[in-house]
Parts: sequence; structure tokens; C-alpha cells
Amino acid sequence: MYLEKLIFIREFFNYNSENEVIFISIPESKKYTYADYMNWDEDVYIEVIEGEMISMSPSPTPRHQDVVGELTAEFKMFLRGKDCMAFSTPMDVCLFADNEAKYEDIQDWVQPDLIVVCDKKKIRETNITGAPDLVVEVLSPSTARNDRWVKFNSYEKAGVREYWIVDPYNMSIEVYELNGNSFKQTGVYGKDGLLPVGIFPEFKIDLKNIFKELGL
Repeated sequence: MYLEKLIFIREFFNYNSENEVIFISIPESKKYTYADYMNWDEDVYIEVIEGEMISMSPSPTPRHQDVVGELTAEFKMFLRGKDCMAFSTPMDVCLFADNEAKYEDIQDWVQPDLIVVCDKKKIRETNITGAPDLVVEVLSPSTARNDRWVKFNSYEKAGVREYWIVDPYNMSIEVYELNGNSFKQTGVYGKDGLLPVGIFPEFKIDLKNIFKELGL
């Protein structure tokens, strides 16, 4: 379910951990803050940019989860014993905040499918503050516009060093690296490709291990 600019919508539905439909009430607001979010139902996963709600996460598909899981496993294995850490969704990332920021002052937070953080000062008890070093978003019909435009621009502005857009249906990954203040596409890799990780020159991922024919 894709929800955009829900200023006048108070009640909508999501799925709980048992995949049952639940109705959720969100107070009307012209601009939401992270403090508002912390007071909502703990089962609600919301993304907000510049105080405006851009999405509410539905239950992911098996294809989506398989790709996220395989990529997470690759990064977890590579980063074992190293300073950087990989996290998969759900994990709140407050892109423009720091550890001194008050929740009521934070108006941007997202939940990328996978992130890599190398500055451990950004890792807090309940969220990540500041830009991750690498962000991965796996496309779905309901999130493609956000991932390609809204969140793309926010990641670029926040200073994310590397951004991947993964298409699980066409089995491809677009790679963007920060060049100055702008993302530059450095490659598009298919299901039989070997994907070099820009922030870790010694790390390459065999995409045959990421993309599978699930018979769906």
C-alpha cells in the first residue's frame, strides 16, 4: 500500500506479525516529528521526509525478503570482525540527525532494506543517526517511486556514500556513488554479474547467489 501526503487521513490498515489486518489511527498533522512516531503503535512502520509521511510498509513479498536476506548475509559475513556493521529492515535511520538531536526536532526518518554503518557513534539504542555509508533499497510496485526519486534525493542530500537500487523482478542492481554532492551511476549489474562494492574495494558479490528463480 502506497500512501502519500496523508495530512487528512487518520485511520488506515497494516498487517501485524501474524499477517492479520489491523486498523491504525494516526493523528492529523501538517508536519510529523520522530517524537510523534515514538508515540504511535509499535507495530507501525512509517517513513517521513521533511515532516511528510511518504510510506507505510506493507508485508514484504517472498521474493523481496529473499533478496534482502541474501544481500544481508553477504555483508554480515564480509564485515565479521571489522569496524563497519550491516543492518536490515526494520531499522529507523534519522538521516539528518546527530546524537544530540531531540526527537521533536527530527522530521526525516526512513527504513532502508539494508544499510552499512562504519561510524559506530551513529548507532543508537533505538535507531541510526546520520547518513549510513551504504544504503540498499529493493524495489516493489508500491515503493519504486519513493526509492527512485524521493529517497534517492534524500540519501544524496544526506551524504550516503553508495546507494543501490535492486530490481528483484528484472534481477538487476543499479549502483550510485556520491561524487561531490551528487550521485553518479557507476554500473548496472545483472543476475550473472560480479558486483564490486565501492566502499570496500576488496569485496565483490556474486549475484548468482542473490537472484533466484522462485517459480512465482
